Amino acid sequence: MTLIKSISGIRGTIGGRTGDTLNPLDIVKFTTAYATFIGGRRIVVGRDGRISGPMVRDVVCGTLVGMGYEVIDIGLATTPTTELAVRWHEADGGIIITASHNPTQWNALKLLNREGEFLTAADGAEVLRMAEAEDFEYAPVERLGRVITDDTMNQRHVQSVLDLRLVDVEAIRQRKFRVCADTINSVGGIILPDLFRALGVDFEILNGECTGQFAHNPEPLEKNLQGIMDKMRQGGFDLGIVVDPDVDRLAFICEDGRMFGEEYTLVSVADYVLAHTVGNTVSNLSSTRALRDVTERHGGRYSAAAVGEVNVTTKMKEVGAVIGGEGNGGVIYPESHYGRDALVGIGLFLSSLAQKGLTASQLRATFPSYQIAKNRIDLTPDTDVDAILIKVKEMFAKDPEAVVNDIDGVKIDFPTRWVHLRKSNTEPIIRVYSEAQTMAEADELGKRLMQVVYDMQ
Repeated sequence: MTLIKSISGIRGTIGGRTGDTLNPLDIVKFTTAYATFIGGRRIVVGRDGRISGPMVRDVVCGTLVGMGYEVIDIGLATTPTTELAVRWHEADGGIIITASHNPTQWNALKLLNREGEFLTAADGAEVLRMAEAEDFEYAPVERLGRVITDDTMNQRHVQSVLDLRLVDVEAIRQRKFRVCADTINSVGGIILPDLFRALGVDFEILNGECTGQFAHNPEPLEKNLQGIMDKMRQGGFDLGIVVDPDVDRLAFICEDGRMFGEEYTLVSVADYVLAHTVGNTVSNLSSTRALRDVTERHGGRYSAAAVGEVNVTTKMKEVGAVIGGEGNGGVIYPESHYGRDALVGIGLFLSSLAQKGLTASQLRATFPSYQIAKNRIDLTPDTDVDAILIKVKEMFAKDPEAVVNDIDGVKIDFPTRWVHLRKSNTEPIIRVYSEAQTMAEADELGKRLMQVVYDMQ
């Protein structure tokens, strides 16, 4: 069983012993520490469709009421919906109850500031310090808080997408798209039909019941998506759309059943935005080089950030990026908000297809082609990650073609390829991502570094 405290929130498996997993006592402790840190009066709470969601919500809301907060419970809602709701309710913060792409046994508390954005690393560290100190004070009976429910946020989120300047609703409606969407039996099955109807898109939903019984591994990678890929191969659809349980990651499938490429979600949306807006882009170190190529083609400047949404948004603000995100299918469009948002990504992508008059496969062919290998190594109690990173840096220190970046793990850039090794923020694993012009070359480079890890375990 596992409990992970990182820049991505407080995340763990449900059940087990206190201090080792995400259980009611630890949920109370971290919620209290967060509420103490925020120091306000109103907090928004939303959750995805996980089986453990109602239990975690009850503990979170009860704790906040005990701290004297007014809790705006928006119910079953996507991560970006909850982020936006913090702003719309003028709240002091927000808690999203979701473990994103993790399997069913996981859940998490994702913590937001008053802007509806994730806490910075420094603020998150302070919350963790306060949680460990357990120096808490709860409200007396006459100052207890209350819970208010609001079931209007999904509708408002959809409308906010339609109102975006670059979402061409009329062009989408005229194109008469027919899409197939896999919503993994979570909140995507609630909100995506509303979005499609508003855009005039005909649709079929796979795994649309919000039961929390995920129909397959919820990470939107090709190996997990054979069901919808087979459905697309049967014909009759213009596009396949896949979201993760909290609908902040987005992957597309072409009309012929081939993956558009998770890494190319952001690339394609950025290409469309940059064609209409002069500016720069940002993605994390583990994302494809294709975004850099597309950005430079439009006359912009590309910058890389450490992995973690708040790291990307911080860099976006620093360089004035007009579009950014992560290669895992996360699109961040500041004209909406500084958060990964699959609904925004869908609106912009369909606008691009409609305006260009292309199929998804034709659009994919217009971008630089790279192949990325995404591997992982499970950590053991004896794994010394710091020693591994030092060893990797030493391996390439004297290579004249290698550029070493250690702001987040170790990334080695070569003229035509790269490899990135880092400890995950969300799982007890080491991620090894590598990219080259062929999958064989990318995989060989990644396996070379994986062997270093195996030799040191």
